[in-house]
Amino acid sequence: MKIFVKVKIKAKSEKVEKIDADHFEIWVKAPPIEGKANEKVVELLSEYLDVPRSSLNIIRGAKSRNKIVEIKKLIRRKNG
Repeated sequence: MKIFVKVKIKAKSEKVEKIDADHFEIWVKAPPIEGKANEKVVELLSEYLDVPRSSLNIIRGAKSRNKIVEIKKLIRRKNG
């Protein structure tokens, strides 16, 4: 699954807002230096969507405010 994210950097507070099924706006305090803002985007999305960080991957827009994030399918195994 892919989602489209618009990032607002150097915000006063951090939040995630769902626009529709696959569009989000994210406010981060971190500056876009050395990937810090991207790391925060992944962290906030992970918390909001309740998925592990490792299941999120920025596939387009790493150096842009508009990003496409891929959410890898989670396969849950049964014990036993």
